[in-house]
Amino acid sequence: MRSADRDRFLGALFAPEPARTDLLALLAFNHELARTRTVTREPMLARIRLEWWREAVVEAAGAGKPRAQPIVESLSETIRRSSLRPQDLIALIDAREEEIEGPLDVLRAGHALADLELSVLGAGDEPSRRAARAVAAAWLMGEGPERDALLAEARALRREVDAASLPILLPALSLGDIGAWRKPLAYWWAAKRGRY
Repeated sequence: MRSADRDRFLGALFAPEPARTDLLALLAFNHELARTRTVTREPMLARIRLEWWREAVVEAAGAGKPRAQPIVESLSETIRRSSLRPQDLIALIDAREEEIEGPLDVLRAGHALADLELSVLGAGDEPSRRAARAVAAAWLMGEGPERDALLAEARALRREVDAASLPILLPALSLGDIGAWRKPLAYWWAAKRGRY
């Protein structure tokens, strides 16, 4: 995750254990789903790959031993530790499936990931939910007024969000104009102040 999604990786480092490990497992899972479009050329192969992940999620949530695949094994621990529902993970898979033959519904995919991350962090209040969903959706968008509006919405909730949700809100800093070398320091300073 360190190189595949560096900004969200840095944000996850500010979560306490075991939430940090669980966030990283969710980010790795999301990355694998996002790769589907690039590693398969045929829509049918992409659907088969996503179906494999659906089955893996159900197995990971079950009482038995999950598939021998590192992300599935980590996901299994995350599901058990955080009491995640398999249907919430499958909602993320379903959102990514739309991307096979058309554009990604960034709101649906972002909201699905944000809800999972909030469950791991134990932050269930409405301001945290709205801010996390806005940042996650903005993260998937290109530059433009829609992304700016989502970030403004998230930042307007700064004083109301649960501090536990900060690790998934910090990547909003990366959507601004921060140089790569300054990001770790900016994340640290923002986390210390409780701002993003």
